[in-house]
Amino acid sequence: MQQWPEHVQRIVSLALEEDLGSGDITTNAIYSGKETGSAVLVSREDGVLAGIGLAKFIQNLVSEEVTFDATLQDGNRLTPGMVVARLHGPLAPILSAERTMLNFLQRMCGIASQTDRYVHVLKSTGTRILDTRKTAPGHRFLDKMAVRIGGGTNHRMRLDDRFLIKENHIRMAGGIGKAIRFCSEYRGQHGLEAGLEIEVTNLEELQEVLDCGGVDYVMLDNMPLDEMRRAVRLVDGRIRTEASGNVTLDRLRDIAGTGVDFISSGALTHSVRAMDISLLVDGGKAGS
Repeated sequence: MQQWPEHVQRIVSLALEEDLGSGDITTNAIYSGKETGSAVLVSREDGVLAGIGLAKFIQNLVSEEVTFDATLQDGNRLTPGMVVARLHGPLAPILSAERTMLNFLQRMCGIASQTDRYVHVLKSTGTRILDTRKTAPGHRFLDKMAVRIGGGTNHRMRLDDRFLIKENHIRMAGGIGKAIRFCSEYRGQHGLEAGLEIEVTNLEELQEVLDCGGVDYVMLDNMPLDEMRRAVRLVDGRIRTEASGNVTLDRLRDIAGTGVDFISSGALTHSVRAMDISLLVDGGKAGS
């Protein structure tokens, strides 16, 4: 069974705690606790499966007596009516785990499916889609895992993964050159291997960055398409380029047409629609 990071186990435990409270009174009222039966997780729409291992982990936390057999794997494409997993055992813990299990599974499938749509649009280009840190609090590991399952590429997981000099950093430092120098010196002093990226909003700022040197990536923030094309030509492959800001599915191919290496989009995770997946109980019988 997959081993989940300790912080993932904590948020799952918290989710179960906030949902179960002192107990599932509806299920407890209807079931004696001895009934056994089967249930299925069923997709209600087209999409990409993500988080099936986590769903099994959640069900097992509620009751190890329930068998959870995944019929599909993360990354498999889903269509309406497709069975994702089959569960069998005592019915009460299956029903008690249902909402928490689906909350995680539906969100991860929604992210993977959204990412897959972006990846499909970029398929014939040399540009890759990146996520951002605009994730649900506490869910970043899972949100970014779902992006990978959908075919996307992760940007920074945390603030210590990469230097990313943005507008406020430049103001605090007193200019682009100083901000780059401070980060380069800090990286050397602390023996860090983290890459260094800087955000620019126009060609003048980009030229200053190129004159300074010392960066690995440049983020072209909210640039018009024509200016972005000129920026890519100006960079001429010396550093990697990332387009950011006002990224929508409809604009994706036009942005990729400028020649940027990456396009980052917070929409992959910050406002994704949960995919419609249901748990259906087949029936049950009283145990001995």
